[in-house]
Amino acid sequence: MIQVYSWATPNGHKVHIMLEECGLPYRVHPVDIGAGDQFDPAFLAISPNNKIPAITDPDGPDGQPISLFESGAILLYLAGKTGRFLPADTRGRYEVLQWLMFQMGGVGPMLGQAHHFRMYAPEKIPYAIDRYTNEARRLYGVMDKRLAKSRYLGGPEYGVADIAVFPWLRSWKNQGIDWADYPHLRGWFDEIAARPAVVRGCEVLASARKPLTDDKARDLLFGKSQYERR
Repeated sequence: MIQVYSWATPNGHKVHIMLEECGLPYRVHPVDIGAGDQFDPAFLAISPNNKIPAITDPDGPDGQPISLFESGAILLYLAGKTGRFLPADTRGRYEVLQWLMFQMGGVGPMLGQAHHFRMYAPEKIPYAIDRYTNEARRLYGVMDKRLAKSRYLGGPEYGVADIAVFPWLRSWKNQGIDWADYPHLRGWFDEIAARPAVVRGCEVLASARKPLTDDKARDLLFGKSQYERR
């Protein structure tokens, strides 16, 4: 059984959704990032970048245990393990992979910054808010244009790129987005949100996550505790 070390965040939900879509048995181990669980030595042994999610699989590709961190790498591993959600043909595979990389390098980091400066930063910095809100809107526009001519981000079939992007768009309101500006992306979003495996995946650990209100949690996530050598 795959062991998942995770929390109810967009990157965590990517892996929860993928596991549900693939029908793989898994056990979740909560890593409360607001309480500092991500700095526990046992977790750092699996995820040296102290970020969730991470997995261990006792039945790795060579029959030996394997551990992985980075959500994109985990999605690709699970796709390879099950033969699902990534095209087998070379052209189709790269079509999907470029959109997965688009999420990893753009959607996740930029929407995360938009969310941070709009919602969590102790000081409201207009330049930062405008910078990342505008970038969020630009990225939404790129996806809307893509989905005007393709049913899914990676092509005609639902795949890992869709699974990777979807959780990041669930906080669209906090990112300064008006869905009316992105009708094709909104249609895609509503379709993905209705998938039973997606619903189940987004419920994983959701009840355990609490609003970020105390100074200790803010320090662990955004302050000096994040940058200590370990």
